[in-house]
Amino acid sequence: MHNIGLYSNIMNTTLESLSTINYWEKKPEFSLGFIRASYLKSLEDASGSKLIKVIVGQRRTGKSYIVRQLIDVLITKRKVNPRNVFYLNKELFEYDTIATASDLANIIKQYEIEFKPKGKIYILIDEVQNIENWEKLTVSLAQNPVKDYEIIITGSNSSLLSGELASLLSGRFIVTEVFPFSYVEYLDYSSLPNTRENFLKYITTSGLPEVFNLHTDEVKRHYFQSLKDTILLKDIMYRYKIRDYVLLGDLFLFLTHNVGSLTSVPAIIKYFKSKMRQTDYTTISNYISFLEEAFIIHQAPRLSLKNKELLSGEKKYYLNDMGFRNYLYPQLINDVGGQLENVVFMHLRNAGYEVRVGSATNFEIDFIATKGVSTMYVQVSYLLVSEKTKEREFGALEKVKDNFPKFVVSMDDIKLYSPAGIIHEKIWDFIYELK
Repeated sequence: MHNIGLYSNIMNTTLESLSTINYWEKKPEFSLGFIRASYLKSLEDASGSKLIKVIVGQRRTGKSYIVRQLIDVLITKRKVNPRNVFYLNKELFEYDTIATASDLANIIKQYEIEFKPKGKIYILIDEVQNIENWEKLTVSLAQNPVKDYEIIITGSNSSLLSGELASLLSGRFIVTEVFPFSYVEYLDYSSLPNTRENFLKYITTSGLPEVFNLHTDEVKRHYFQSLKDTILLKDIMYRYKIRDYVLLGDLFLFLTHNVGSLTSVPAIIKYFKSKMRQTDYTTISNYISFLEEAFIIHQAPRLSLKNKELLSGEKKYYLNDMGFRNYLYPQLINDVGGQLENVVFMHLRNAGYEVRVGSATNFEIDFIATKGVSTMYVQVSYLLVSEKTKEREFGALEKVKDNFPKFVVSMDDIKLYSPAGIIHEKIWDFIYELK
């Protein structure tokens, strides 16, 4: 009985604390931040359905701000009763007491008793993966035959969508992946015009929202060191119980140094062996998967231009945010080609394209970007200063015999003309106009 009473007191204290971040009694004093209009619109459009809304993305990309913005829209624009919106941020230390699905069920029950919401109840849980067995409660609430719940959850790991949740829901969820600030968002946030100079500023800093409030490179370096350590330790090492943290860190360093270069697991093993480091295929393959699941890197597999089949072996890898490279490894800032490929790749992904590397016997296409029935081919070059460079970039696209749009994008101020109908664009204009 004593333990039951103690638990009840803890839950009461937790509910009081939750009142400070919810609108139940008064508007919370938190900032809504920069409005991420495209994400907010897609979530608004999906609102009202029984689908579970899953917001995923790397840590610090602004998922929590988007959730708070959505809550504000529900209450101020859609006129949802504030007492019908339950919000929990599992990143905050004071909610460590909500450790399991049972704890969450109890606190939601207590909230309903206390505030008596009528009609649909909106449940929004930030970093839901920090609650043990959260999947079971989420499914139970979403499929409740008596009460009407709309569920919105966020997570920093793509495995959130695998396993039990995926099998229980059988596709009854909709996913929104949140990326760092796009170039357009960066310009809007900073009130800057679309120019070559401002694009160069963008690619040599970071798209993570918090970085815009940091004022020295040293502070930014510490920020990215801390963020990298948190992702590698909390989201990967502890989650997957891996043993060799040093190898994981060195693998991330290797991929960071080789952004935009074709590489393979055997090649990585060979590299580590040259440094007197023993590892194996399974370990490296798993560690790369973990880095991808934490959204800190993304892969672009090769696609055969001949038969349109995916090829095994070599792939390209790109960083979710160039800040890791710019501030942790500033010596790489002169690798402009890698930076440009990275920014184009991430903007294609952000625009909803599936992105692959085009592979043929004697040439390669940097990106084949597909969305629905539309496809585009993109070659990325720093400067088209020589005839040899022009021939390489335009010539590769001329060999692709279909009618989909083909682009060469570069940092040249002057647009070049191609008689084959290939479009030359300034990179900053290409990504600014990307839809």
